[in-house]
Amino acid sequence: MAIDTPEQHYPPFADEAAVRAVVAGFLDRTLPRPAWTHQAHLAVGLWHVREFGEVAARARLRDGIRAYNEAVGTPNSDTRGYHETATRFYVWAAARHLERAGAAPLLDLVNGFVADPLGAKSSLFVFWSKQRLMSVEARRDWLAPDLAPLAVHVLHPR
Repeated sequence: MAIDTPEQHYPPFADEAAVRAVVAGFLDRTLPRPAWTHQAHLAVGLWHVREFGEVAARARLRDGIRAYNEAVGTPNSDTRGYHETATRFYVWAAARHLERAGAAPLLDLVNGFVADPLGAKSSLFVFWSKQRLMSVEARRDWLAPDLAPLAVHVLHPR
């Protein structure tokens, strides 16, 4: 799943079992590579934030995505695989979505995040220029946004 590919519409997960199957496949590295879509990334990320909190989820996802990529043959290099800035953004976005959504079933939370501007692929480019986000530095380490401050109201104006 490349950051700069076009948005896709994903049908909502049908039930919580489908969400949990994606999470389990990620965790045990059996999720087929074609199933590692943007929707799957969001589901796995939101589940981690819900289970472990925002800070712990970042570390777990960093290690988990790198290990998953290796298991399915995707190199973690300067041009492919794990991307620190994007991962940290979506962990931040998942945490903000959970704050806004309140207590709800996992299925509703995940489907809501996928449909929310916070979960959109294009949301990255509201905050970062393509040049900055696609840089080796952004892939390796956190780079602060250069276009807009990282704030929910940027994507959810009142």
